[in-house]
Amino acid sequence: MKALRLHSYWRSSASWRVRVGLHFKGLPFEYVAVHLLKDGGQHHSEAYRALNPMRTLPTLEWTEEDGSQRRLSQSLAILEYLEARFPAPALLPKDTYLQAKARMLAEMVNSGIQPLQNLSVMQRIKSELKADDKAWSAYWNARGLEALEAAVKPLAGRYSVGDEVSFADICLVPQLYGARRFGVDLTPYPTLLRIEAACNELPAFQAAHPDRQPDAAPA
Repeated sequence: MKALRLHSYWRSSASWRVRVGLHFKGLPFEYVAVHLLKDGGQHHSEAYRALNPMRTLPTLEWTEEDGSQRRLSQSLAILEYLEARFPAPALLPKDTYLQAKARMLAEMVNSGIQPLQNLSVMQRIKSELKADDKAWSAYWNARGLEALEAAVKPLAGRYSVGDEVSFADICLVPQLYGARRFGVDLTPYPTLLRIEAACNELPAFQAAHPDRQPDAAPA
């Protein structure tokens, strides 16, 4: 597996997850910026649609040793592939039940929170339904994070599932960043905040942070 290229947007939470995974496993990659707002959304271009018919981020491309070209989209599918192909350092617990728990927590974010406040959803709510897109997003963030706090408590050590980083943490950190953007009060989620602080001490999470990406908007 060589010549990895990650099609990413600096503030895309799904792209952020894959950046963490790549950095955590020590896999160098080329960053290909796809701006979600410029030019009517560069992810809607014919060129990008040919790579990813869903017109979502991220998309990971690479070349195999035999020269064949491969491509994956959907952040958790990419993380699962990376975990299977590069099992060390691990991003899932050894215990099969705890593996399922880590995946469960990741899916609470991936399918239970993030899609409801995705840019395409917010744009439609604002432009087509003439509703408050930020209030909508804040509601679903608070609802999901309340559930996530309760689900994490009995499993947490330093991180979401014990004392090792997992998919759950990779999904959690970008989601808390997004919740802050929508003005969500995070004080009711002390366990999540403690885990986030522990993750942010790690080089992989630091390197993947939106502010450190080449397409980051000026402060």
